[in-house]
Amino acid sequence: MARPQGEKLITDNRRARHDYQLLERVEAGLVLSGTEVKSLRDGRATLGQAYAEIRDGQAWLLGASIQTYEQGNVANHDPDRPRKLLLHRREIDSLLGTVRERGLTIVPTRLYFKNGRVKVELAVARGKEQRDKRRDIAKRDADRQIERALKSRR
Repeated sequence: MARPQGEKLITDNRRARHDYQLLERVEAGLVLSGTEVKSLRDGRATLGQAYAEIRDGQAWLLGASIQTYEQGNVANHDPDRPRKLLLHRREIDSLLGTVRERGLTIVPTRLYFKNGRVKVELAVARGKEQRDKRRDIAKRDADRQIERALKSRR
C-alpha cells in the first residue's frame, strides 16, 4: 500500500484486523506531551489493547501505551494515560450514533506522523466470532496455495 507524501508509520494494530471486521475509518489528531512525541519518534508505542471512547462529548484513546522517554526527566509522561482525540463535532456525533445504534466499537488501526503531526486512524468495528476468524484464516491459506500453484506453473 503506497503511503501519501509526508506520512511515516509509527505502529500498526494488526490485532484489530484479526479480531474485528473494520467498517468505517476516520483520521484523528492526538493531544500529546513533548516526551510522548519524542518517544513516538523512536517508534515506542503499542496499540494492542487500545480502543476509543466518547465521554462528555469528547473522544478519548484508552489502552494505548507510549513508553516513557529514556532521556526524559521528572516531567516524563505516564505511559498508559488516556489521550484526548481531536475530531470535529460532526465526526464525534457520527461515531457516537453509529456505536450506540448497532453495538459497535471504535478501535485504532494505525498511529503515524503526517506532515509532522501525530495522527491515529480509527475504525468503527464489529467483533468477529471464532468461526469468522477460522474462515478468514482458511481463505488466506487457500489463496496462498493458489498463488504458489500459479507461480510454479510459470
